[in-house]
Amino acid sequence: MPLDQLHEDERFRKERAEMSFFDHIEELRKHILRSALAIVVIGVVCFLNKDFIFNTVMFGPRNADFPTFRVLCSLSHWAGLGEGMCFQPVEFKIITRQLGEVLMQHLYVSFWLGIIGAFPFILWEFWKFVRPGLLDAEQQAVRGIVGICSGLFLIGVAFGYFIIAPFSINFLAGYTLEGTEVSPTLDSYVTYMTMFTIPIGLIFEMPVVIYFLTKIGIVGYRSLQMYRRHAVVAILILAAIITPPDVVSQTIVSIPLYLLYELSIVVSKRVQRNREQKLSTAVQVHD
Repeated sequence: MPLDQLHEDERFRKERAEMSFFDHIEELRKHILRSALAIVVIGVVCFLNKDFIFNTVMFGPRNADFPTFRVLCSLSHWAGLGEGMCFQPVEFKIITRQLGEVLMQHLYVSFWLGIIGAFPFILWEFWKFVRPGLLDAEQQAVRGIVGICSGLFLIGVAFGYFIIAPFSINFLAGYTLEGTEVSPTLDSYVTYMTMFTIPIGLIFEMPVVIYFLTKIGIVGYRSLQMYRRHAVVAILILAAIITPPDVVSQTIVSIPLYLLYELSIVVSKRVQRNREQKLSTAVQVHD
């Protein structure tokens, strides 16, 4: 980092240290307003493209030409299984029961897409607010955290949208009783699509959460290794809940979640060993 930039950062940190409580609140308000503006801008863009957002994005898992279904069918033919892995989505109608439901769901979807699209910018604004209060060593320790968190979240959302949502939506739509017909409301459909995507994006932040928990000494890699079998059972149960009752779907969901757990162990192990080395060095110097 250039010397003038170091002086500038040091000056900014001193100014932040001298700020009063209300000055900090005012600074936080600016970051929140900029984040909210980003959400609004992306949300408005989504709102103005209603046909694409609903027909292509939201209703995509209902269509036979959805990318996940096409990839599975291509893999089936490549593996010599014919139509064995080709998936035919369930046909069902989506209805509305309340006046204004379409408009409200349109606003709801635009809002959440605004948050997803603005997520990296929101993290960046939060980081800009927090960074001046950190020491240089602390800033180095979390360098790149905005990119890592953003990447994990977006990968998780994509995993939920392309893997979990299509199979779960079609399983729920095809699960009927004699004499009944599944015709979900638009509200119900959008709610499930939201549940299958955004929470999965947050679950994919597991390695980052484990990093900070290990950093402050709450979690260690040895405990994560000790409870690996319990974690596998929990992952299988979670996969069974959010996917249709077939081995293929559960395996597709379970493998990435288990890999996330193993990655968390690696991250925790690296952080804990670095901390133990620093403590050992400090003790030697003291002696």
